[in-house]
Amino acid sequence: MSWFESFILGLVQGLTEFLPISSSAHLRLTAAFAGWHDPGAAFTAITQIGTEAAVLIYFRKDIARIISAWSRSLFNKDMRGDHDARMGWLVIIGSIPIGVLGVTFKDQIEGPFRDLRLIATTLIVMGIVLGIADRMAARDETGGKHRAIKERKNLTDLSTKDGLIFGLCQAMALIPGVSRSGATISGGLLLGYTRESAARYSFLLAIPAVLASGVFELKDASESGHVSWPPTIFATIIAFVVGYAVIAWFMKFITTKSFMPFVIYRILLGIVLFALVATGHLSPHAGESAG
Repeated sequence: MSWFESFILGLVQGLTEFLPISSSAHLRLTAAFAGWHDPGAAFTAITQIGTEAAVLIYFRKDIARIISAWSRSLFNKDMRGDHDARMGWLVIIGSIPIGVLGVTFKDQIEGPFRDLRLIATTLIVMGIVLGIADRMAARDETGGKHRAIKERKNLTDLSTKDGLIFGLCQAMALIPGVSRSGATISGGLLLGYTRESAARYSFLLAIPAVLASGVFELKDASESGHVSWPPTIFATIIAFVVGYAVIAWFMKFITTKSFMPFVIYRILLGIVLFALVATGHLSPHAGESAG
């Protein structure tokens, strides 16, 4: 991997990780369109450490408060009803599905799941799901025609059941094209949570999964020697810087705007991708055989 490739891929990772459009799909597509080697699941997992570092810094106050309350609740029964302590447990519970499924389907994630036809399908299908969820949220928040305004839930209403459902939605993002934030935010909106609450919990829930995946891939990459470390580290730094800016923008965006621009983008990109593969302009396995 060249320095230019690592810069572009790091930029793509930082721009797309927190938007509901799938960073893994965009890394795969960037390489395919440019005629580069598929960066692979290991590169994606390692560069996600950079974007997750941005989450740790942006939400540092929330994270410190949750860890403190959760730690104290282990020894103080009175703390177990505290919202932040409960949030700590809910993040742990919500992380179980992606951990189990990630290990179970590791070979598929690194192989068949990276087929461009599957990515096109998930882009379109999950785009439609996000669109439906967003319209439901907008209808509740505005009252719709001849409807009373329905009050949506926030994170203080998060239950163990909902936390687990969020986790199952996050696990769907193991398939490139689904989008971690897109799946969890869609699930949250369908469960009746506000856009801001769904997005905030989505980012918090991703921390254990992404860091664990990154560390796991770091270990494997170190042993196999298949990763070009200097460019990968450079891409990770780029992803961190850009990712932090995207989080700040996105959290402000969703307070007043809908997800429809992302829905339209996903569906159009999926259709274009299907057309390119169907007409032979792009192989569904572009870049894979090159390593």
